Amino acid sequence: MTVRRIQGSEVEYGIAVQGQPQANPMIAATHVVNAYAAAHGLTRRAQWDYEEESPLRDARGFDLSREAADPSQLTDEDLGLANIILTNGARLYVDHAHPEYSSPEVTTPLDVVRWERAGEHVMRRGAELAAQISGVAPIVLYKNNIDNKGASYGSHENYLMRRDVPFVQIIRHLTPFFASRAIICGSGRVGQQQDGSVHAFQLSQRADYLEEQVGLETTLKRPIINTRDEPHADPKKYRRLHVIVGDANLADVSIFLKHGTTSLVLAMIEDEFLIDEEVELADPVAAVHAISHDPTLRATVELADGRRLTALDLQWFYLEKARAYVDKLGDDDPEPEQTIAVLDRWESVLTRLGRDPFECSREIDWVAKLSLLEQYRERDGLDWDHAKLHLVDLQYHDIRLDKGLFYRLDRAGRIDRLVDDATIEAAVTAPPRDTRAYFRGRCLERFSSSVAAASWDSVIFDLPGHDSLQRVPMMEPLRGTAEHVEALFEQSRDAGELFSAITGG
Repeated sequence: MTVRRIQGSEVEYGIAVQGQPQANPMIAATHVVNAYAAAHGLTRRAQWDYEEESPLRDARGFDLSREAADPSQLTDEDLGLANIILTNGARLYVDHAHPEYSSPEVTTPLDVVRWERAGEHVMRRGAELAAQISGVAPIVLYKNNIDNKGASYGSHENYLMRRDVPFVQIIRHLTPFFASRAIICGSGRVGQQQDGSVHAFQLSQRADYLEEQVGLETTLKRPIINTRDEPHADPKKYRRLHVIVGDANLADVSIFLKHGTTSLVLAMIEDEFLIDEEVELADPVAAVHAISHDPTLRATVELADGRRLTALDLQWFYLEKARAYVDKLGDDDPEPEQTIAVLDRWESVLTRLGRDPFECSREIDWVAKLSLLEQYRERDGLDWDHAKLHLVDLQYHDIRLDKGLFYRLDRAGRIDRLVDDATIEAAVTAPPRDTRAYFRGRCLERFSSSVAAASWDSVIFDLPGHDSLQRVPMMEPLRGTAEHVEALFEQSRDAGELFSAITGG
């Protein structure tokens, strides 16, 4: 397969309480999630089911001990924080000090755009509702990755892969791709180094926080290739690639290319289409930093064989391989229109970035942001150390429609859209129809009072006449779709009838 695969995104939002710089972000995040839940009838008893989670299992063949793990890695512990399941199949919860939206499982990069953008609506509404609570000051959310105090939070991607693909091949072929990918999906940052002490612009907010090539960590010593082996699906068949190197994007095209190009590279890895010796970085972490620190896109990084290439060179290498791979597939592609759309947009963006990056200001977040910043610099004669530029940087990511600079660009017709507002609005409540998220979402919509718990790979019912809770496993992400179960929902008057129809009881 090509761009079609089970995939999704997780976005932790930056949070601030207006007029209260010392406010507890965990409490503020809880207000956002709980306010949204209360207003939308989601204060149900259903809990998140942690039973099948295994965040310390490493793809290299071992489990990290709980004693050796950083507390932030213990994501299988119920800390009693706000944690709800939405009718669109997504998860909305408090992840330590941030509200997080984890999209439902989808099958195409365009659907990632749709349901990730729906998450912006959910978060925006949650913050608006929280501000209506007596005694709660206005809360502002940012779809970004840094707090400008030295801390970074994640925007993660997830892709299901075949379990039989050797992990060493994943590391070998993905590392140069991820190291250079910021040129098409970086969100841009004023300041270099983790503390922003170097006064200059860079392509990626996450780049300076990547310190290892390979590792299990997600909050300390962050790696380019994360080894968490937690498939949330049949572990004999699937591996979930957990990607932590990406920025939080607002532009549709950046999100689309991030997921679309990565899906193509993963398909080539699975089909053994890439040759081991073609590109290998001499120092991957240094390459990530060097590429991010050069918005002219002229910086070169050293390969293991001594050659030096730019990020554009590396991305062109993967694009040309992907073109050849798709040509070889011929008609054997379940999603030909999106595959071609990804390839054509990828080529167009790389061509224009090579000619003049500002030609991509309608599509790529870092270019859109840099274009705004340069307007301020030219108008007011500002150097990169000026506080006003840092404020512009932050305001780009503000998800309030009347305040966020990205949304102002969008309203002015200066951003290319791939999905319209009506499509996004529908995805706020409706689940994808072609994955198990459909079953999860419809269960929460129709029979919420009977759902005791749910997770990515199960729904647990509390049914009259049963002495114990009844688990419906969902280990195959392509089962439980509208095609499989829509008729059952229409025929079932309650959760008991649905459960009997599914189990044959």
